[in-house]
Amino acid sequence: MTATRRSSTPPAGRGGWLARFALPLLLLNALLTLENHGPGLWPRPALRLSFELVVALLALAAWVAWRGRPGTGALRMLAAASSFWIVARYLDVTVSAVFGRQLNLYWDSRHALEVLRMGEFSAWQIGLGALAVLALPLLLYRLALHCWGFIAQALAWPKTWPVIGLAGVLLAACFAAHGIGGHDTRWFFSMPVAPILAHQAGVLAGQLLPGEAGARLAPSPDFAQGGLAGLRGADVLLLFAESYGVTTLDDPRQADTLAPQRAAFGQALAAGGLQVVSARVRSPTYGGASWLAHAELLSGVDMQDPGAYELLLATQRPTLVRHFQAKGWRTINWMPGLQRPWPEGRFYGFDRYGDAERIGYRGPAFGYWRVPDQASMALLHAQELATPLAERAPRLMVFATLASHAPFRPLPPYVADWDKLTGSEGYTPAELARSLAGPVSWQAPVPAYLESLAYTFQWLGDYLQHRAPRQLLTIVIGDHQPLASVSGAGASWDVPVHIISADAALLRRFEAHGFSPGLLPAPGPASLRMHALTPLLLAVFDGSRAGLPGAAE
Repeated sequence: MTATRRSSTPPAGRGGWLARFALPLLLLNALLTLENHGPGLWPRPALRLSFELVVALLALAAWVAWRGRPGTGALRMLAAASSFWIVARYLDVTVSAVFGRQLNLYWDSRHALEVLRMGEFSAWQIGLGALAVLALPLLLYRLALHCWGFIAQALAWPKTWPVIGLAGVLLAACFAAHGIGGHDTRWFFSMPVAPILAHQAGVLAGQLLPGEAGARLAPSPDFAQGGLAGLRGADVLLLFAESYGVTTLDDPRQADTLAPQRAAFGQALAAGGLQVVSARVRSPTYGGASWLAHAELLSGVDMQDPGAYELLLATQRPTLVRHFQAKGWRTINWMPGLQRPWPEGRFYGFDRYGDAERIGYRGPAFGYWRVPDQASMALLHAQELATPLAERAPRLMVFATLASHAPFRPLPPYVADWDKLTGSEGYTPAELARSLAGPVSWQAPVPAYLESLAYTFQWLGDYLQHRAPRQLLTIVIGDHQPLASVSGAGASWDVPVHIISADAALLRRFEAHGFSPGLLPAPGPASLRMHALTPLLLAVFDGSRAGLPGAAE
């Protein structure tokens, strides 16, 4: 390669040199230090410095000093790496802002299209978005190529090399000295992108290398010990309330807004002769990935590492479902949100799998999720619980609700006549039109979220008061906190769990484990992880005094 002619004067004069060097550098730094504090998709530059940009600039300056201005091929490689770094940065900060958790390419990429469909976007909007996704990396590449070209040309002035070299060494020293003596020497640096990419590579390795993932799979509880005598043959409804998090308890505005509906729910339970105890547990996920919470509670295996989920489904680990099945319960998986075959679900061992096509719903479709929760419960009752308990085997039913799933609209209306919901005329065209007309807002989702939970309290309270079998134990547990745009930045991963029953002795055994009477669990962070709730349920359901300090019949 022919070295660039080195001049004692800067190219295009000192003012031109400054523009060619400083402005492209500032632009690249702004793109590599994007921040997004939510809840939208639009990030903003931060008044920070990209450490990786410092390293790249030092490397380029060294190249120019040693071999002259780099050729087109080297600049293209540098521009491609820069544009990739910028996209990775945007995805990381935006996913964290919107969903309240770190990006997981292995899992999130599978569900990207489903998220678009949930948002009820039109075909032209999805098409325009797809074009933007394809065009943006190319535009970023062209922009980065021009920036690096100007910077390389400006570096041809030798007098800049000592200044750049000294500044680079000092900045690198600050970065490396972080933490020494308790000092923060990186306060002016943005979070580097390289660790983000390294983490994603580790997630992929954990999925693609079974031995690696197997070492991370936590042990299972001892399902062999104990039985279900403490249930006295009762039906059990395990209801995963979608996105029901402690933000509804800890955020004063949300708690106040929901207080009347929560109070009405409690009054309905009392009128039906039921009592309730509550606690907080820590979910393995936040803002999404409900299947991790389902797997953790049903298996008792820690799902904090998302890579453990797929491994778990390929094992023969015991489950709460098989435990009930072995004791004579009929086990039902009621998942109206499943809209395609789910062969992996065989891992749990349910006797029946009810998805959107197989639960028998014949009414109109309410948006992406189609089936209203109240109608799902009406169908579950008609098909599995209407026969008196004395004439059938007890049921274990796992039901995941949908109404409080982002974007929380359209919200079906409550229907007073439950019998109508098992046919095709449960909802009038006018009711459907009003629900579909409700606006979807990803920018201000809190009102719709609270309305969806109020709907859940209403239909569930009515069902438990008037229609449910007397011997029904209902466990209502949030699968995870809602999106960060609802729960706020830095919110905990805790969710409420309510145990509802007419069996006071059973509820006292839960109180012996720290559950509080009523629908309001004790304040403060959860002391129990969701997978630790599984052996607690096994102990309480067994009904023995072992492991139940203070329990009394």
